Amino acid sequence: MPGRSAPRRRATGRRPAGPDAGRRRPGLWWELRGRSVAGQVLLLQVLVAVLLIAAALLVVTTQARNDTEQDAQRRSRAAAAAYANAPGVAEALRSDDPTLRLQPSVEAAHWGSGVDFIAVMATDGTRYADTDADLVGERTSGVERAAKGEAFSEIFRGDPTDAARAVVPVTEPDGMVIGLVAAGVEIETVGESVDGQLPVIFISAAAALALAVGSAALVSRRLSRQTRGIGPSEMTRMYEHHDAVLHAVREGVLIIGHDGRLALANDEARRLLELPPDADGRHVTELGLDPSTAELLSSHRAVTDEVHLAGDRLVAVNTRPTAPHGGPPGSVATLRDTTELSALSGTAQVARDRLKILYDAGVRIGTTLDVVRTAEELADVTVPRFADFVTVELLEPVPLGGEPVGPPTEMRRTALSGVRDDHPFQPVGDLIPFVAPGTPMAAALAGGHAVLEADLTVADAWRAQDPVGAGHAVAYGIHSLVTVPLQARGVVLGMTNFWRGAGSEPFGEDDLTFAEELAARAAVAIDNARRFTREHAMAETLQRSLLPHVLPHQSALDVAYRYLPAQARVGGDWFDVIPLPGARVALVVGDVVGHGLHAAATMGRLRTAVHNFSTLDLPPDELLAYLDELVSRIDQDEPGGEGITGATCLYAIYDPVSGRCDVSRAGHLAPAVVRPDGTVDFPELPLAPPLGLGSMPFESTELHLPEGSRLVLYTDGLVEDRDRDIDAGIALLRTTLADPADRTPEETCEAVFARMLPDHRRDDIALLVARTRLLDRSRIAEWDVPLDPAAVAGVRAACTRRLADWGLEDIAFTTELVLSELLTNAIRYGSAPIHVRLLYERTLICEVSDGSSTSPHLRRAAITDEGGRGLFLVAQLAQRWGTRYTPTGKVVWTEQALGGGPLPDLGLLPGLDADLDADLGP
Repeated sequence: MPGRSAPRRRATGRRPAGPDAGRRRPGLWWELRGRSVAGQVLLLQVLVAVLLIAAALLVVTTQARNDTEQDAQRRSRAAAAAYANAPGVAEALRSDDPTLRLQPSVEAAHWGSGVDFIAVMATDGTRYADTDADLVGERTSGVERAAKGEAFSEIFRGDPTDAARAVVPVTEPDGMVIGLVAAGVEIETVGESVDGQLPVIFISAAAALALAVGSAALVSRRLSRQTRGIGPSEMTRMYEHHDAVLHAVREGVLIIGHDGRLALANDEARRLLELPPDADGRHVTELGLDPSTAELLSSHRAVTDEVHLAGDRLVAVNTRPTAPHGGPPGSVATLRDTTELSALSGTAQVARDRLKILYDAGVRIGTTLDVVRTAEELADVTVPRFADFVTVELLEPVPLGGEPVGPPTEMRRTALSGVRDDHPFQPVGDLIPFVAPGTPMAAALAGGHAVLEADLTVADAWRAQDPVGAGHAVAYGIHSLVTVPLQARGVVLGMTNFWRGAGSEPFGEDDLTFAEELAARAAVAIDNARRFTREHAMAETLQRSLLPHVLPHQSALDVAYRYLPAQARVGGDWFDVIPLPGARVALVVGDVVGHGLHAAATMGRLRTAVHNFSTLDLPPDELLAYLDELVSRIDQDEPGGEGITGATCLYAIYDPVSGRCDVSRAGHLAPAVVRPDGTVDFPELPLAPPLGLGSMPFESTELHLPEGSRLVLYTDGLVEDRDRDIDAGIALLRTTLADPADRTPEETCEAVFARMLPDHRRDDIALLVARTRLLDRSRIAEWDVPLDPAAVAGVRAACTRRLADWGLEDIAFTTELVLSELLTNAIRYGSAPIHVRLLYERTLICEVSDGSSTSPHLRRAAITDEGGRGLFLVAQLAQRWGTRYTPTGKVVWTEQALGGGPLPDLGLLPGLDADLDADLGP
């Protein structure tokens, strides 16, 4: 291949056969093997550095050439485009003699353009003019793409020279190609530019090599000090001894550094202490050891045969400091399994079991913030290791998050676990009364501590509670009971009962303390779950009350939505659909960072603020700017730092007349747009920081949505999860929205939730799907009005005719009055251009726009005033009226009911007849 050297043959590395085959031969390799480890590392690092720098030289040189060629293509395209669009080029191409008119300008343009040649050609490639005049009339190949209207750049190889060239079409206003302009830089020039960079590249490589060799020498020197200059054979022997200690010695060995972190543990120590795989380097208190064992190992005390509990084993521990014997500061511990000692086996086994149960209770009870599940975990963790059956009863308000009040006279059975399913106990869900005095349960509730009933067969007080049920239990084999109240913060939440049956030893006095400890841990977890349930219910109720229950009536969009709160804690996601004047609709979706009541209340404040700001009919970017300023003020006034900075919002306004959608966002995810043909894209929107930061202005993006497009707004809880990053979530959303393409908004919501909902929702999810409609053009009437009061009558008459065509004669007179007033005001007080638009939608919308930004306002005219009552007339005749500002002025609009209705008594306002006569005119 040109430009590349032929591959070299690599040595096989085999030794020559013969009598000297097994002997070491002098040379670099054997000299290297005889050196220390530090010396070998030095030579290998230098070798690697040389190879890497050589490879880098090759890559940098190749990249420099590619960059130069690309730069040449860009300069060529810029020059060709500039000349193609230059004044007079198109006219010269249409002339009788293009060469005569173009050749001088081509030669003049060549100087200072940064290219080697410029050529003007016919569409078939024939040169009209060229920097090299000898090439005029010659035909250029490879320009067919430009002749079809496509500008391109390439590396051209052929006559008259290899070059980085660009070809740009010269087109008529109607798009027809009438000629081509080519510009380029010769490959030889490109090569010269690259050659000019080679000295710098080689100097940089030499400097890098020197730096690498220097750093390698420093590393080697450091390694030499660390390894004390030992050779490979000595190091191999040391590692062989190290492996023997790690794997072959049947006594546990631990080395703990001076900072209490585990430096080394052999296999036996890992087995005895059940160390995790990643134990090396972690602090001994983080290894899940018994607290007394962890304290001993981290204290560096010297002990001999001190017995400690390690899981199901009793381990004799010996510790000694390492520093006096030449090692680094720390200690070494040896472990020996002494579980088989018969003198300690019985007592130790019971202690181990109790400790194991308590440990498991701390891990397994309270894994969720669900009251019922926490009660079930209490029952499951103690069966069968402590009791054969466990029942848990809670007071009625507790599972619902309520605070228990009054004496605990009855409780509802919440959990039941046992070694057999055919038990004699009342099922879960039954009410259990506690009214009989003298029972173990009553004594436990009264005293606040565990009560033992060692032999139920002779416990008459226990039978008094439920004689029939007690008889069934005794007949079944239940013979022993420990009952413990579940108390937290001094409040009784419920009761747990531990039962033993046939084949098990009766409970003893030593079981009471353990049962109380177990119940105390469970009570704290149940109380936490209860309080969370209360807060969650309050926050969810508040949030749902603040979210829209019914979407408003409007004709611009078919809308469907879904909202799901987080399973753990309610967040601050919200959405809204807000009808705007001019048949437009605003779509809003937002997310408040955080969870709980504060997030839900904050969401309500922001939603109310968006509703209020939307009444001003502001563009999306201006509305978000006002909202951002409001959030900043709230954050400054909020006590205790409980601000709302971090809220995100996306605000979109859709106009069914033009099909335009203006979108702006503050820290929120971009919406998805599903076109009618099923293609899905996520438009690039300018991203501003979340609300409340106030660091950058907001920007709006204009989207043109064909009728039938679907605009999908959502919060991050839909696409982001602990098992799925946001990019994967958006890719899945894209796939879901694209298949199939003709879903309704309701079907789209169903499909998205069916496919994308995570198993456990850590965040709220809000989804809003809107399918666009366009207002029928036959229901739109528009007129441009000159700045002349005489033009009002003509527009009024045209409006009356159009209302007759629409069958709205009932409201023609009131519309004529409204239009006359608005037009007269625009002509008197506004500026050109003046435009009138009527929209026949759910209501009749009348819009008068002008170039002035002065807004009209309603006022009370005095009896002697000759005018000033027009807007009062408009307010009486229309359902709503208002003003919105545009980039070129303002629009004053009104909405009238289609059914008409009785006219107001306008005679109550003196002077109104004169105003009407003045506005209506002849």
